[in-house]
Parts: sequence; C-alpha cells; structure tokens
Amino acid sequence: MLNSNINAIYIIRCKVLLVSILSLFLCLPVMAQKNGRGRRTDSRIHLIHADLLYKTLRDSRAEILVGHVKLSHDGIYLDCDSARYYREDNSFDAYGHVKMIQGDTLKLTGDSLFYDGYGMQAHARGHVVLIHKKSKLTTDKLDYDRAYGVGMYLDGGTLYDGENVLKSQWGQYTPATHEAYFTDNVELTNPKFNLVSDKLYYYTNTEMAKIVSSTNITTSDGTFVYGENGVYNTKQAKAYLLDRSYIIKDMRKIIGDSLHYDKTTGISEGFGNVIITDDENKCTLKGDYCRYEDLTGNAMATGRAVVMEYSSPDTIYVHGDTLRMYSYNHNTDSVYRNIHAYKHVRMFRNDVQAVCDSLVAVSPDSCTYLYGQPILWNEQQQIFGEEIRVYNNDSTVDWVHILRQAMTIEKLDSVSYNQVSAKEMMCYFRNGEIEHNEAHGNVYVTYFFDEKDGNRIGMNYTETSELRLYMENKKVKKIWMPAATGTMYPAMKVPEDKRYLNGFAWFDYIRPTDKDDIFEWRGKNANNMLKKTETRVAPIQKLNKIKKQ
Repeated sequence: MLNSNINAIYIIRCKVLLVSILSLFLCLPVMAQKNGRGRRTDSRIHLIHADLLYKTLRDSRAEILVGHVKLSHDGIYLDCDSARYYREDNSFDAYGHVKMIQGDTLKLTGDSLFYDGYGMQAHARGHVVLIHKKSKLTTDKLDYDRAYGVGMYLDGGTLYDGENVLKSQWGQYTPATHEAYFTDNVELTNPKFNLVSDKLYYYTNTEMAKIVSSTNITTSDGTFVYGENGVYNTKQAKAYLLDRSYIIKDMRKIIGDSLHYDKTTGISEGFGNVIITDDENKCTLKGDYCRYEDLTGNAMATGRAVVMEYSSPDTIYVHGDTLRMYSYNHNTDSVYRNIHAYKHVRMFRNDVQAVCDSLVAVSPDSCTYLYGQPILWNEQQQIFGEEIRVYNNDSTVDWVHILRQAMTIEKLDSVSYNQVSAKEMMCYFRNGEIEHNEAHGNVYVTYFFDEKDGNRIGMNYTETSELRLYMENKKVKKIWMPAATGTMYPAMKVPEDKRYLNGFAWFDYIRPTDKDDIFEWRGKNANNMLKKTETRVAPIQKLNKIKKQ
C-alpha cells in the first residue's frame, strides 16, 4: 500500500499490446460536436504510440506521453518527443521534434505545438516549417486553422517557392488554394528581380504575384516597375498593371492607365493616356495606346498620338493618327532616331506650323519630309507644294525645299499677298526668318511695292524661268532674274485676274493655332487640292545589234 503523504503517481509502461487496447478504447463512439465555425468534428484524437504514459496530480486532466509519441486526428498524423494529451478537451500539447503530416502534400514541423481537436486549430512555435508540395514557409510562430486550411504568422516569416523567396512581418497561407497573403515590409526576391511592397498576394501554383498596394519591382537589367494594382508573373517576368503605373529603364519612362510589360521581349505596352518620356533624346511620345521595345528602341503611338521634341527651348508638337519612332545604332554612342507620322498630320511650334498627310523626320539628314498636300507656315509666310522638305540646323529651320507645284505666299493685308509659284523652290532662313528664296521652272511672281513711309505704290506681275529674292528686316532687298516679262500696276488699278496667281489659296482655316489644336483635323477645300503631277521619263533607246556578215 502506498503512503498517503507521497504524491500518488502511477506509471504504466506502454507495450504494444497495451497501446493497442488504449487505441481501441479511444476509438469508442462519442457524441458528435461542432466547432465554432459550424464544422462537425465528431472524430477523436487517437493515440497510436508512446514509449511511456503517466499522469500527475499537478495536471490531473493530462495524460503525459513520452518517447516516440504518435497521434492522429481527422486525416493528420503527429510525431513528437513528448506530449500532454487532454482526452476530455480532445486536445494536446506536443514538444520536441514536432512533425504534423496531412496526406502526402502538407507537412508542419516545429519545437512545440498545441492542437485543438474540436476547433481543428494548431499553434506551432519555435523553428516552424510548413511544407506544401514544392513550397516552404518558415517562421517562429504559426497558427494553422485546419477548418479553413489557413496558416498564419504574426512575427515575421519567409515563404520559399522555387526561385522566389517572400519575406514579411505578417503572412497567411492557404495550401488548398495555393494563395498566400503578406503585409508589412513585404519583399519578394528572385535572381532576376526584386519586389518590395506593403501588401501582396502570391499564388504558389502559378507563381503569380497580385499587386494591391504601392509596389516596386527592380529587374536584373535595371528596369524599375511601379504599380498599385495588377499582377506580376514571376515565372515569365510579365507585369499587368493598372491605376497609372509606370516603368523606368535607363533615361526612359512609360506611364499609363494600364501597362503590360514583358521583360523577356523587352516590350512595354500602355493603354489610356500613355506617356513615354525619353530624357536622353529630349522627346516625349503620348497616345491612347503606346508601345516601346527595349531591344530595338522602337516606339509607336495611336489615338490622340503626339510626339514632343524639346531639345531646343521651343518645343515642337507633331500629331498623326499613328506615330512611329525607329532607333538605329541602339545602345551605342552613335544612336539616332527617325520619326514617321501617318494620316492627318499636324505640327505646331511657336515659329513654324505644318499640316500634311504623312511625315518622316530623318535624324542623320536633319530633314523632315512632308507628303500629301503639305502646307508650312512661318509667321505671315505660307508654303505649299506636292512635297516639302524641311532641313534643320540645331533644332531651327535652316532651309525648306518645295517640290512640284511650289508656291510661297506672304500676307500683307486682307487682300494683298506677295506670291511666287514655280516647279521647284528653296527658302533659306536665318534666325527663324526667311533670308532669301530661289525659284526654278515656270516662275510666276506677284509682288507689291511700298514707299519708305509704308504707302503702297503698286504691284509687279512677272513671268520668268528663275528667281532669286533676297530679304532684309522682312523686306525685299534685292531681286534677281534672267530675261523676264512683266507689268507694273498702280496700287489702285491692279486687275483682279493678276492679283492672285493660279493655284493661290490662303489656308488660315487649316493652320494649327496652338499645341492643343493639332488634334483637330481640318483639310483643304476640294477646289484647293493639288493634283499630283506625273513625272515623265524618256524611254531608254535600244540599239539593234549589227549582225556579223
């Protein structure tokens, strides 16, 4: 008989037969119960094995399990060094080399673990590792809700998924849906990029990151991506971003209502109020849709598309239905860029404006080619023809070449215009003003003469084959021409049929008035449209071969 002063302690040495009897006893039917979430938990925790089982008066409700402890509950199996098993509460505390396994896809390890069988709640502490298929979550404190299949940590954790490593202060992982949610100092690292955010969703089955807050992505080639809403495919290095996100590479930035970025191809696409800024080349491209290629440096824009070139103090604006920018010698010191504009092209700068059907700006030639009913204005000067070529010098107009049906007009007042028409014409500029003109082939001139006090004397009508006209202070200084025929008319007796040359038209209703007016297309009236001239080429003469006698 035991002494009553001695604490009643009994020890039962667990052998295989005894464990089997206990297992059968624990499997007896019990009343079905529900956890707080309404899930039926009518299964009991099963003791499969323990080297030693005993009870103490200090904790009379607990059964102390020691050595190779194995427990199971509703599809999970748990191994540990020791445990306190609370039969009535259907729970236990496990200690030492804790390992909980669910099927062949989920494994949880840690230094200790409390498990509530009714609530199906597991609370792991110390060097916790949750492994689900190829993903691994590490932390010091993890609460795992089996009812919903959700693991949660509050004091910092790391998720390893292939090449992706995600760290945050707070996190939640749902193995069944492969969804992880992170907050507070979120960082996703990968050999190809680094992502930093306040909040982030991540899916281990697709390796997709869902962006829901301010997020910075820096790729291995130095590309910087910012977004507040969207997704990033970490496997394919593709971003789909909303809410005015932007991408920065070198000295280029693209921003839009929504963006698509593919690091592999280097292609960025923007939708809705897109802006591509290239500070290196001093230009900006805008449009409802824009596309940029990192590998080639090529870009395009459509939908209220405009390219702005600001290398000089006075920015030039060019609009067209479609704008394309082609880069050559990309990523070298001799890089240059050509611009193509198609359909309804309108251009504005304070000192020069233009309208045409299509435009090509070639950087090496410092030349801009205008095609399709082109018109060019400089102050009160208007130039048009079948084709116009504008040559620049340091971003200012150097000279203009007008080909076929060329005409220049200077407006003096509402009824008086100086006019020159020819097959071909060149206009040379100095400091933004015309210095002299040259005209060749079928030259017609209508020119008004004024006295020094500004009173108009008369008008001279001339026909010649060539003309050179020199200007000074916006007035004619000298005129040269070979043999010519002409007539001088007093200012008040100018015949109406001589006042305006054939083909004369003043296109003030078309001229762009400011940088916003370039989007409002206004074409020529039908009766002012130039009919394209046909270039005739003499047939090549062929000599009959002399037959040998």
